[in-house]
Amino acid sequence: MPARHLSHSTCKSLVGLPTAAALVVANMIGTGVFTSLGFQLKDFHSPFIIIMLWLLGGVFALCGALSYAELAGALPRSGGEYHFLGRIYHPALGFMAGMVSLVAGFSAPTALAAMAFGKYLQGIFPHIPPQGASLVLVTLVSVVHLVSIRMSGLFQTIVTIIKIALIATFLIMGFSLVQWEKPISFFPPPNAWQAIFSPAFAIALMFAMFSYSGWNAAVYIADEIQSPEKNVGKALLLGTAIVTVLYVLLNSVFLLTAPIPALEGQLDVGRIASKYLFGNFGGLLISGLICLSIVASVSAMTWAGPRVSAAMGTDHPPLHWLALRTSKGVPWLATVFQYALVVLLLLTTSFETVLIYAEFALVACCLLTSLGVIVLRHTQPDLPRPFQCWAYPLPPLLFCAISLLTLVYSAFKKPWESLASLTTLLILVIAYFPIHKFQVGTRAQRQ
Repeated sequence: MPARHLSHSTCKSLVGLPTAAALVVANMIGTGVFTSLGFQLKDFHSPFIIIMLWLLGGVFALCGALSYAELAGALPRSGGEYHFLGRIYHPALGFMAGMVSLVAGFSAPTALAAMAFGKYLQGIFPHIPPQGASLVLVTLVSVVHLVSIRMSGLFQTIVTIIKIALIATFLIMGFSLVQWEKPISFFPPPNAWQAIFSPAFAIALMFAMFSYSGWNAAVYIADEIQSPEKNVGKALLLGTAIVTVLYVLLNSVFLLTAPIPALEGQLDVGRIASKYLFGNFGGLLISGLICLSIVASVSAMTWAGPRVSAAMGTDHPPLHWLALRTSKGVPWLATVFQYALVVLLLLTTSFETVLIYAEFALVACCLLTSLGVIVLRHTQPDLPRPFQCWAYPLPPLLFCAISLLTLVYSAFKKPWESLASLTTLLILVIAYFPIHKFQVGTRAQRQ
């Protein structure tokens, strides 16, 4: 496989706005929307409050998308938080974010999604071993993304279109078959505002926020998108808006079809609602839909993750091998490296610990990035901004406030994991300086 370093200009004009938006949609719609409702119903039985949770989750994601859209226009380059934090604050923070993304941002979530794929596929075909199915999935998807950037875009677009079409079909059939005389109301109950400002509402909102994660996917492949300074932001907003509408409609169908006591506390609410709609066939139907959703999500992370590694390889000579690309523009060693990490996590099943441990770090990186919109407006007011955040500064402030509350909640709920995560962030920041000193010394010797 011929390899070389690919320039920024060579990567351009390969992926259009529809494909970039498809990447965002695919990265967002995973298993969360089919599983979160049961936990939310443990505290709230009001359909109005449940729909408010999903609407607010969408608003939170849109605030993040608006913040990232401005940064993507002002600082167009692949790498996501690695690139943004390095440019806005200091390269040490960028290095920290890049290392976090390398393992926790992409490899561990890909492994988790692949494991879920194996379990759902076994529900359709009982004789297929889940771990084997997981390994086959990540292998085939990685091979597809090693072919070319155009192949990555084509595959991502096709699986996402099929996924949205199936979800739309499920929604149409759901609203057609639902018994509208069911005694539930989507109007606010008497204690609605008390419930919305309660601690239980904040916890339930976290389930929705988890389901919306992935709204920033397009920033990781900015170099491969046509006119990234304009289209990355559009892709983030378009993809997030589509997912928000789908999530609200899906949860409405779930609430209208199955009794609330049957859904309360259950993990597989999608299967339960489908069974009430379509009988025993409904369980197989929703399992197939979730499997396809997971394929699209695994594909999105397999495409986006290596671009962060490749950006780090370009900037840091000790990691230069991660930046090697094929003649078709694919960072092949970075892709193979992420594949190896995913397989290792699947075989050791240690990725669940990694996810819990890294939750704090991932949220912290997103918080700093969104805050960077405000920082950059003050430090570089004359920087060209093809896209400016709507209603500035409300979106970044709201996103930062909710992210900060999430960090505080995580610190109280998982103090040791949060402390370990914070310590790791500090170690990564400190580690940047000797690495940078080594790079400077190496360059001086060559000159």
